[in-house]
Amino acid sequence: MNIDLHTHSQASPDGSLRLEDYRHMLQSGTLDYIAITDHDRIDFAVAAQAALGNQIIIGEEITTQEGEIIGLYLKTPIPPGLSAAETVRRIQIQRGIVYIPHPFETVRKGISLASLNNIATAVNIVETYNGRSLQNRGKLAEQWAQTHHLPGASSSDSHGWHGWGRTYSTVAHKPTYKTLTGLLQDAQHSKRSTGVRGRIYPKFNRLRGHR
Repeated sequence: MNIDLHTHSQASPDGSLRLEDYRHMLQSGTLDYIAITDHDRIDFAVAAQAALGNQIIIGEEITTQEGEIIGLYLKTPIPPGLSAAETVRRIQIQRGIVYIPHPFETVRKGISLASLNNIATAVNIVETYNGRSLQNRGKLAEQWAQTHHLPGASSSDSHGWHGWGRTYSTVAHKPTYKTLTGLLQDAQHSKRSTGVRGRIYPKFNRLRGHR
């Protein structure tokens, strides 16, 4: 099962993936499960899951005071602007999964090493490869995950059509909120960049004002 745990729909101010794009992504055979992790909202993900089924994972990339944190398998949105500790507490209340996207990056809102250490016991998954990464923090992310006995994931962070299908993790069975973390311990990872177009989608989408 190929899973991409970090994508942005047209509901994100810098995303442009539509429902039909997600439908095609699943029908293509390249991806089996996709998390929609829009910035500070889950409404598109909820609607997409209703339309496409449980192969869509409801997530949210939450803006915290210390950087971005993703909650997976959420039921209600978590507001931005909270501390990292309070954000992960609210993810846990929903029995969600705490996923750390692009840690240690400074050109994006990656969480710092000190802040990540402060919430280490609450983290479930670390993004050890991000398809749009420019700063190559993957090795440091892998080392941190290994030190804390946590699984890593490769995700596209795709914001548009050309960003998907290259970066994902492959697990042995269908993932659920109960099994995903364990399955990723033995996952294989496709680590291909989204390419130039995949990297510039966020800026292009903001300038275009797609919504």
